[in-house]
Amino acid sequence: MKKLAVAVQVYSIREDAERDFRGTMEQVKQMGYDGVELAGLYGRSPEEIRDCLKEVGLIPFSAHVPYLELATSLEETVAKYVTVGCEYIVVPYLTEEYRPGQDKFKEVVTNLRRIGEFCSSKNIVLLYHNHDFEFIKMEDGRYALDYLYDSVSADNLQTEIDTCWVKVSGVNPADYIRKYAERCPVIHLKDYVGQKSDHMYELIGIEGEKQQPVQTFEFRPVGHGVQNFHEILDAALDSGAKWVVVEQDAHYDRAAIDNIRLSREYLAQLGW
Repeated sequence: MKKLAVAVQVYSIREDAERDFRGTMEQVKQMGYDGVELAGLYGRSPEEIRDCLKEVGLIPFSAHVPYLELATSLEETVAKYVTVGCEYIVVPYLTEEYRPGQDKFKEVVTNLRRIGEFCSSKNIVLLYHNHDFEFIKMEDGRYALDYLYDSVSADNLQTEIDTCWVKVSGVNPADYIRKYAERCPVIHLKDYVGQKSDHMYELIGIEGEKQQPVQTFEFRPVGHGVQNFHEILDAALDSGAKWVVVEQDAHYDRAAIDNIRLSREYLAQLGW
């Protein structure tokens, strides 16, 4: 059976990486991960990140880079990740004023076309990582996420489908992966329990003030929640994906490093 490479999104273990990047990466390698998707450089230079990961034996195949950083400092920003050795750069999130339904969303579409063209010129593939807010309907009935992919050619923008947020939106993740077959090189594996609730973005640490935990929705290690990963992984294979990425935004009764270990162990049990 063909297998995809398995990575971890470093945002999942951000505090560990900030405190001891090399030691954390060594643990990640020992767990059986093939690579990492970066979310920042953790106070280190691109050269330091590149050399550390090469020595540890992890592939820095991708990086999440804030939309505004790309939109306002494109050449300088892309140069950092070329130095690291990334194959992909990913727009990970849109703040509220740039989301579908807001006036600035049209600006996002235009900028992603420009960013994608520049990335292509540097042999980098631009991806877009979804949440649930892209699944609002446009006037013509299309999901805003589909509108985005229809508006920017596959040459300049490909998908990073986050299976958690797809399911939270009420869409079957495996079906949605198949919809973008041959345009989905990287897929996020993320599990959860509960259902969509208010203040969910406070759970991922990027919006709003810290509040009491929302009990109706919690992230879980891969294989420990509601997702059907047999179906998702079959769809990923069938659709031409190259990497699957474990991501867990928040942790509760267990250390972050232990949660990503549980995720990797679950995937190993499935033969990955």
